[in-house]
Amino acid sequence: MKKYIKNIFIFIIILVFILAFSHSYSSLNIDNLAYVVALGIDATDDNNLQVTFQFSSPVSIESGEKPNPINNTVISPSISNAINIMNSYLGTPISFSHCKVIVFSEQLAKQGISDEIYTLINDTQITPSSNIVISKCDAKNYLEQTTPELKNLISKYYETFASSSKNTGYIPDATIGDFFNDLTSRMREPYAILGGLNAESRNEENSTTTNQDSLKANSTSISGKNGSENFGVAVFREDTLVGELNAFESVAFQNIKNSIDRFLISVQDPENENNVLDIYMTPSNNTSIKVDTSTKSPYVEINCNFTGRIYSMTQNSKYLSPQVLDSISKTCNSYLETQFSNYLYRTSRELHSDINSIGNYALKNFFTTKEFEDYSWLENYKNAFFKVKVNSSIKSGMLITET
Repeated sequence: MKKYIKNIFIFIIILVFILAFSHSYSSLNIDNLAYVVALGIDATDDNNLQVTFQFSSPVSIESGEKPNPINNTVISPSISNAINIMNSYLGTPISFSHCKVIVFSEQLAKQGISDEIYTLINDTQITPSSNIVISKCDAKNYLEQTTPELKNLISKYYETFASSSKNTGYIPDATIGDFFNDLTSRMREPYAILGGLNAESRNEENSTTTNQDSLKANSTSISGKNGSENFGVAVFREDTLVGELNAFESVAFQNIKNSIDRFLISVQDPENENNVLDIYMTPSNNTSIKVDTSTKSPYVEINCNFTGRIYSMTQNSKYLSPQVLDSISKTCNSYLETQFSNYLYRTSRELHSDINSIGNYALKNFFTTKEFEDYSWLENYKNAFFKVKVNSSIKSGMLITET
């Protein structure tokens, strides 16, 4: 009898749990959610926000076709209000758990985006690893033109496109988590990926920029099905966009930040003034940074070490000659020292923005946080002086040893 009563009691408990959670399960089932893969935010002329939600499209196994993303846009006073309106319009809960990219238009970024950053970082569904893009065109247009050619799902493209920075250095891996931390820090300033449209989407036949060192989003000669492009860095002072870095300035930024695996440079061939050498450079150790804060004009010493391999070859060149390789190494050293110095002085004198977190190294010079705050690092960074030392060891190509 006791066993019978015990079984009935267990059955009642199970039944209660089923009734209690069946509704929530059915409403939050994976099939009943609208997954946002990217979010675009534009400014309007009447001080509202134009918010574009890019949703992943259901995959049809039977059709075998590449699914196209779905873009819906709403104008609203705030992001939270826009989400609420879109929830009502779709008739299904929106999920940001798969949101990989957040795009702000250049126009909005110049006005300041702290309110939007705080709102998004406060949403538990927004992952801190979501990348931030500042678009030279409307964020809505950027998302509509993003149609990756080599990925079946746009979400896969968004997951991987920033990782190309490790091997080119042309864009940073900039996340909303890092942006928020930089925004609230007294030692550094925020940055983001610089995005735009390619030549075909801009209806331009010729590029306004052909030098690889000067490449920047919205000015390349790229034509292709994927209408968007990402080149360069958007530089902020506090929450406001103050400037842009081109592709090679981005390389300098990432080398000093120790966030690059290798990068390509083109230098004059010391053996042939009519020839340019393409060389792949690899950092041989982390960049060394020392900061002297004994005056209100910080003095920053930066030392970088690289190994390089000649990527381009010309007939009759003696790239195995120690004298020739030594000459090429010196040419690389001089070139990189000039480029890195120009970049650093531009961030300090022109942009007044320490996006390289050099303030972290300056902090070591102070005994207390108050002493560092009284020094006003972010204000004094514009007065900084830099000395850059580069040491390169160049080798001939891996496959061709004699030409």
